[in-house]
Amino acid sequence: MIGRLQCVVLDCPDVAELAGFYQSLLGGTVNQPDHRWAVSDNFSTLHTGPGFVLAFQRVTGYQAPRWPDPGHPQQFHLDIDVADLDQAHEQVLGLGATLLHIDARGWRIFADPAGHPFCLLSG
Repeated sequence: MIGRLQCVVLDCPDVAELAGFYQSLLGGTVNQPDHRWAVSDNFSTLHTGPGFVLAFQRVTGYQAPRWPDPGHPQQFHLDIDVADLDQAHEQVLGLGATLLHIDARGWRIFADPAGHPFCLLSG
């Protein structure tokens, strides 16, 4: 092993908005004190559990991915396991997500408020 994943950083236009969105979706603490990062108007963190951190970085002129358009690729996505797809579907819409697609298995593909795709699935 060369290293360990420290966090996943998402580019976005508004770090507070996106940190709040993912906190509502996953729980956790926004901008928890942590010597590894300096939070600011341009950088925010979300500690979601035992060691897992999402970070949000403001990018001037941010351009959202347009799934599935390869001209504006998704860059990454998160798969999130949920107990009840229908309930979770309504909850993420209420948080500001946009439904992009429902696949043949019933998995739901959404975009977060900054346009990053994520999937809700039930395993």
